[in-house]
Amino acid sequence: MDLNAYLLDSDPAIRWQVMRDLLDGAPDEIAAERARVATEGWGARLLSEQGEDGRWDAGTYRPGWADEERPFFDAWTATHFSLQSLWEFGLDPASPEAARAIGLVRENARWGNGELYFQGETEPCINGVALAIGSYFGEPVDGIVETILGSRLSDGGWNCWAESAASVSSYHSTICVLDGLREWESATGGTDASRAARAEAEEYLLERALYRRKSTGEIADLRMTMLSYPVRWFYDILRGLDHFRLIDRRDERLADAIGLLRSKADRNGMFRYENCHEGATLFGMEGEHEGFPSRWVTLRALRVLRWWDAAA
Repeated sequence: MDLNAYLLDSDPAIRWQVMRDLLDGAPDEIAAERARVATEGWGARLLSEQGEDGRWDAGTYRPGWADEERPFFDAWTATHFSLQSLWEFGLDPASPEAARAIGLVRENARWGNGELYFQGETEPCINGVALAIGSYFGEPVDGIVETILGSRLSDGGWNCWAESAASVSSYHSTICVLDGLREWESATGGTDASRAARAEAEEYLLERALYRRKSTGEIADLRMTMLSYPVRWFYDILRGLDHFRLIDRRDERLADAIGLLRSKADRNGMFRYENCHEGATLFGMEGEHEGFPSRWVTLRALRVLRWWDAAA
């Protein structure tokens, strides 16, 4: 099986990243393929779902049809997670389509507390993703950074339940913040405080081998060993490893998670979509079904392993 050909037989959001991260393609060819994200496939469809008020599905974090009086449930159709997907698809921030979409969000989308989207919310898992999105698309998000840096816990990470007396960090909240700080530092250079906070949060993950309890070495949550995409607000070993790839930090404490990831390849070199984060979606991505080989998961796994093995 020609694995690269299989991965390329897909949506532009996957193709351009395969060309860049696995095939070392020519920059002009990569840029041309990336440009198609705005006009073809999943990226174009997602852009078409944005309302004239700048929001997706009439809501910022939850869709407009959600009953706020009912217990919390996950839905992925509103503005926050739609923007997260556009960031992960690699929509070119310089494209006119991105400028229009982000401009509408900037002017109109608000959190439940009345703050505009790029001013941020209070929960670090939400703020981390919003920080990543704003940084990627060139929006000023210094206020979110300030909120994030002020909500760190003593063990080096973050927890969205800290306001409800949680005193230890969460893998989920911490990786969301790490994504945001990484993107913000890439865009702005960061500050001494942001870099120190990021380093301590990375240490939080490394001390736990990315998926184990620090106290006992046991697996903290079996679901964190299961590969997924889209990741939403959830943590798994691949999302953790991808962060260290993106900052190009190799550490011997990553080896356990690398070995676990490597063991998941099938005989064709594909990786399965192991854990679907259930919730309403605007549309499905063709060929991405729990329990079956996934182009998205395979792309993400292969580029992590390629990065790791390059130092061997």
